[in-house]
Amino acid sequence: MFTTFIVKPLFNILIFIYAILPGHNFGLALIIFTILFRLALWPLVKKQLHQAKAMRKLQPELARIKKETKGDKQKEGQMIMELYKEKGVKPLGTLPILAIQLVILWGLYDGIRKLISDPHQIIAFSYSWIQHLPWMKELAANIHLFDNTLFGIVNLSKPALASGGIYWPAMIIVVLSAVSQYYQSKQLMPTTKSQKGIRQIMKEAGSGKQADQSEVSAAVGRSTQYLLPVMIFIFTVNIPSALSLYWLTSGVVAFVQQKIALKEDEEEMEELADKPVRDLSTVQEAQLVEKTPPTKTTKPPSKKKKVKKRKKR
Repeated sequence: MFTTFIVKPLFNILIFIYAILPGHNFGLALIIFTILFRLALWPLVKKQLHQAKAMRKLQPELARIKKETKGDKQKEGQMIMELYKEKGVKPLGTLPILAIQLVILWGLYDGIRKLISDPHQIIAFSYSWIQHLPWMKELAANIHLFDNTLFGIVNLSKPALASGGIYWPAMIIVVLSAVSQYYQSKQLMPTTKSQKGIRQIMKEAGSGKQADQSEVSAAVGRSTQYLLPVMIFIFTVNIPSALSLYWLTSGVVAFVQQKIALKEDEEEMEELADKPVRDLSTVQEAQLVEKTPPTKTTKPPSKKKKVKKRKKR
């Protein structure tokens, strides 16, 4: 089912772009496909970034709640849930979005891997209506016409690191994909004044000091900022550079999307984060002040006094 409903449709969209593209350059087709794919995910990406931005802005409020509750976990949890509800933030709301993106990403990986490992899959794994396109008929007659390069410069079937040594054109793509991931992560870093590392926080926790949630989040974010690029480098350095090219293009487009989405949400999120949290004790005091009875000096003269004055006259 995964192959039928995920891998094959994505594979055929890529091959369709390749077949109708002038010059039939597979590297360029992969870049265009990746851009279209990221644009199609724009509504989901924007929603995910909106939630991430909201969580960043709530870090000072979370730190304040942590300080006020003084270790009372039950009260802290209740206040945090009330804060999320008031600000319209759903911490777990991005999980379905991430799951969809990961499923599609794995489908793309599987489809590209099939094509790079066996060029004949470009015909065998295509839909029948794509097989009848003019260029596909030529490929069926002579599969050697398939050019799996990026403008004839990078052989997309070769990894950056192989038994023969370093393939530098592919290595450049791998390094750039890791760099793009670094800047993606940096864009979503939580805003906090704390610069404590995870090791320092763990050391303080071992000595009996309770860790601040905002400090932990900031430390994890800074670690992830460097960890993800390293993981991507390790993962892509030994696979065909076509997948590295996809990752690089996806990273660049994602960076631009994040920049646009975060800029659009700036004013809205500022208002949302700056909205004061309702303090019930203050509200009650205000209500009591408003309900205090008027003083004697403000009472209007009674009707009896007016009647007596009239009688004297």
